[in-house]
Amino acid sequence: MPSKILIVGACGQIGSELTLALRDIHGDDAVVASDIKTPTSSELSGGLFEILDATDYENFKTVVSTHKIDTVYMMAAMLSGTAEKYPEKGWDLNMSSLFNVLNLGKEKLVGKIFWPSSIAVFGPSTPKVDTPQQTIMEPSTVYGISKQAGERWCAYYNKRYGVDVRSIRYPGLISYKTPPGGGTTDYAIEIFHEALRSTKYTSFLSKDTILPMMYMDDAINATVSIMDAPEESVKIRSSYNLSSVSFTPEDLYTEIKKHIQDFHIDYEPDFRQDIADSWPDSIDDSDARADWGWKHDFDLEMIVKEMLEGVKSLEVTH
Repeated sequence: MPSKILIVGACGQIGSELTLALRDIHGDDAVVASDIKTPTSSELSGGLFEILDATDYENFKTVVSTHKIDTVYMMAAMLSGTAEKYPEKGWDLNMSSLFNVLNLGKEKLVGKIFWPSSIAVFGPSTPKVDTPQQTIMEPSTVYGISKQAGERWCAYYNKRYGVDVRSIRYPGLISYKTPPGGGTTDYAIEIFHEALRSTKYTSFLSKDTILPMMYMDDAINATVSIMDAPEESVKIRSSYNLSSVSFTPEDLYTEIKKHIQDFHIDYEPDFRQDIADSWPDSIDDSDARADWGWKHDFDLEMIVKEMLEGVKSLEVTH
């Protein structure tokens, strides 16, 4: 029987693009999108859609059995910047949604699970350059703490109950298709909108804050690849390091300026600066490349070109 896929958190930054990608691959009828709210995008609401609160196990179970779901992508989460404002809410959403999907796996109600981790699992004591797959992890944010705990639970459920759960640690993700969702790397999305709208941008991170970043197409490709990999190839069941490019706000500004000469930037770091300072500069993802053949396509120059064209096309259609 062909696999039926459920995406939880399908209206979010990653979920919305993942939904469309999986529908392209498997067909509209094989992919059920779900979120706690109705989608505003006609693209998403065009296919199968369910209202689903990821923290409600019974609701979750009903959707899974109604649609005979085999594979779940658990994308619902409260991101770093937002979770710092609502710590207990952030912890509760991030953890209870994970336990619900892991328990569905344990009960053999679903066969395969994807759950995203993040570079937020690392902390100020982690080696900053070429951060290894296995290293010191002392996260200092609610988001990071929940992701680190989540990684341990994924590995536990895999070892103890044989749950086929797979995970990657996303770096900062860049996309023009959905608005920023309260993350610390969102400056790298906002900057393009402001560059085209007003030719000036105030960054909430300092000019020399270097962070690992990735274009959304690469992140979607990685997500689909790890889920398509044979079970025996996925050797790490906590979460895989994933990397493509590292840059600073100043690097990004310089690259955008090649296209928009009168673009100006200034810097007013806010509370997100402390979060960014606790994260790595660059990531060693050699395990992902060796185990299931991960490779990235987009460098900084290509990202800037794609983002400017994409944001421009949005401005025209709105």
